[in-house]
Amino acid sequence: MLLHLLVRQPLCCPQLLTRCVRTLRCDAARTLHSQAEHFLRRRLPLRFSTQSRGAKSRNRKSESQEEAWKTRNKTVLTYITAAGVGMIGLSYAAVPLYRLYCQASGLGGTAVAGHDADLVETMKPVKERVLKITFNADRHASMQWNFKPQQTEIFVVPGETALAFYRAKNPTDKPIVGISTYNVVPFEAGQYFNKIQCFCFEEQRLNPHEEVDMPVFFYIDPEFDEDPRMARVDTITLSYTFFEAKEGQTLPLPGYGRK
Repeated sequence: MLLHLLVRQPLCCPQLLTRCVRTLRCDAARTLHSQAEHFLRRRLPLRFSTQSRGAKSRNRKSESQEEAWKTRNKTVLTYITAAGVGMIGLSYAAVPLYRLYCQASGLGGTAVAGHDADLVETMKPVKERVLKITFNADRHASMQWNFKPQQTEIFVVPGETALAFYRAKNPTDKPIVGISTYNVVPFEAGQYFNKIQCFCFEEQRLNPHEEVDMPVFFYIDPEFDEDPRMARVDTITLSYTFFEAKEGQTLPLPGYGRK
């Protein structure tokens, strides 16, 4: 209609032209405003719905991650606890296991425990190789026994059995339980020093003023003479050290020539 009026009215009427332009501007502004409101009504609910769904998804994901971390932490704690218990058990078993290993291998100057009866009966002494075996006795500072070897030295040859004695006495007025350790010097000779009978690693109970003789029955393996490392070794020292056992750990003392 406005265009029709423009066509029909003379172009020389400025008032009419200005009115028409204003009318077109108002109509265009109303149209744009209406379209913008319609667009916003359609887009805003969708945006808010998308944000709500995203927040819920993130919350579920966060809860799932938290549960996974809790499960993982429990598993790690279980492993750590089991490892700690295992280490404590190994610490208690280390000493006896180490002693058994040293006795079997002669490591660290420890004489080899046990013997082959057939070997003892059939082994041939190496007469031309004479060795001096010396004996030493020590006590821990807290041990109140008197402890000493009955002989300071004996001479043996590899492949020959020998017998020595230690003497222990309890000079106190109370029973004392002791336990001994031993070693051989030089350390390399420990693997050839075989004990058939001894009192090491066994608890010994001495009553007040009781005295006992403790035997050590041993031999030097004939292979000692064949080891190049032993070529210059002519003296071996057997040393025992007695410690007082813990309270309550009492075992009967075997018959060792009690006096």
